[in-house]
Amino acid sequence: MKSVRVIHLFLRLFLPLIARVEIEGLENVPPEGEKVVLAANHLGRLDSVLIYYTLKRADVIMPTAEKYRDHPIFAPLVKMVDGFFIDRHNPDIAAVREVLRRMDRGQALVIAPEGTRSKTEALQPGRPGVVYFASKSHAPIIPAAVTGTEDRLVRERLKRLRRLHIHVRLGEPFTLPPLPRQNRDEALQAATDEVMCRIAALQPPRYRGVYADHPRLHALLEEGYGQPPAA
Repeated sequence: MKSVRVIHLFLRLFLPLIARVEIEGLENVPPEGEKVVLAANHLGRLDSVLIYYTLKRADVIMPTAEKYRDHPIFAPLVKMVDGFFIDRHNPDIAAVREVLRRMDRGQALVIAPEGTRSKTEALQPGRPGVVYFASKSHAPIIPAAVTGTEDRLVRERLKRLRRLHIHVRLGEPFTLPPLPRQNRDEALQAATDEVMCRIAALQPPRYRGVYADHPRLHALLEEGYGQPPAA
């Protein structure tokens, strides 16, 4: 954990030099030692760095795509934070067991339900992994909405020596009902949509993507969930 603390310190010194970061809802994150699943949208490569900057926990689980296993920069960083790689395209039983084992110890899983960076810079269909881990670990889910980390935007602003404006909104923790044995696929899809619509409700309209017209999103907004953030 010592190396994670060092990285936290470095990021808190470095990131403000290139970005103005606004964080809402940090009080919704439980203290270290309490398991939780944080589900966030995925806009760019800076997202992973931002998570470590945002969360004041040294027990973050962030599985990294296997394509970075031999990357000269990311591979050593993953090792420093006691991370591991996961095959996103094939069943990776060993990685799944490792995640659940760490969550049993009270660690925090950070996952991007979309599975990869959004090419449209708006929400893409979520995958059921977030629901699977939350269900298996009996952990609450915190939806998280990130804006301002688009790869295109990062390149443009840094090239012009202009600071980024990054916004992170963390919603209130919620739990999903147990998955039924019958009609399991339908229940899994509905639970995934619930997670994604809660993320969408925390975002400005232009980031809501494929969930912009989802009935559950409109119901959440009508209930007052996720007051419209600044664009």
